[in-house]
Amino acid sequence: MDTALQPAPILRSMLVDPPWALPRGAALPGTAPAGADDWLRADDAFAGQMALRDRLIAERAGDVHALDARAVPAAREILEMALAVLAARPGYLVTPGRVARPDGVEVPLDRDAPLLTLGRLVQEDICLLQETGAGHVLTGAILCFPASWVLAEKMHRPLVGIHAPVSVYDDDVARRVQRLFDAIRPGRPLVRANCLMYDDASLFQPRSEGARRDRPDATAGFVRSERQCLLRLPDTGAVAFTIHTTVVRRAALSPGDRAALSDHVARGDGAPSGRTAPASRSGEEPGQPGP
Repeated sequence: MDTALQPAPILRSMLVDPPWALPRGAALPGTAPAGADDWLRADDAFAGQMALRDRLIAERAGDVHALDARAVPAAREILEMALAVLAARPGYLVTPGRVARPDGVEVPLDRDAPLLTLGRLVQEDICLLQETGAGHVLTGAILCFPASWVLAEKMHRPLVGIHAPVSVYDDDVARRVQRLFDAIRPGRPLVRANCLMYDDASLFQPRSEGARRDRPDATAGFVRSERQCLLRLPDTGAVAFTIHTTVVRRAALSPGDRAALSDHVARGDGAPSGRTAPASRSGEEPGQPGP
């Protein structure tokens, strides 16, 4: 853990919406309908996660933020959509020039830096994908909590390139995901989830495609789960991919979740089975870094 950025684990008390609780589990693309405003959530790790996001945006903006000129209108649109949702949420106070968060921090509204502003308002990381001749391409993101990938390596890539080298993301999955992206309608978000095992509770874990790491099995100390939503922006037509990251101590899981986690790992949905997983290239976990 990088103690300079994150001195101690920032943990939730429980898993919420793990893959095995969703109708289609963790299969790729494995999505289900979500509520119109349910792409943003605040949980009991809010204060700790937001303090870390503030530090990352202040000190490491070049690592956690990227925005292509063509994505600026979409970035401004997703900021305005988020403000409309937050204005109705308990604990938030949205005014013309700033937003007060539930932890008491006031964030100035800078519409010239829409993703940097949004990254300080919500726990979700947000990626923007826009249709080009090569399919949907990553054109912007605020990514404070990467799980073994690097934003700079994925910018301007189509879906298949974004997922390299995810071993399960083959041509068939790529086609299904592209059809899914094409079918998303405004006001009808989709949700999916993944669940990964980590020995390190750090939320900010960038790792280059060429780097290798040992992937822990179901006995690792921490469970990292991502609740991922896909929504179509009605004005620009871009697709926003939101990622709400939860880290929980494995020992804190309920007996039912521990049993489901063991089965999930044994099936290969989130990590290899066995006591020690082989070293692998970063990004091989299903669902990283996209649907």
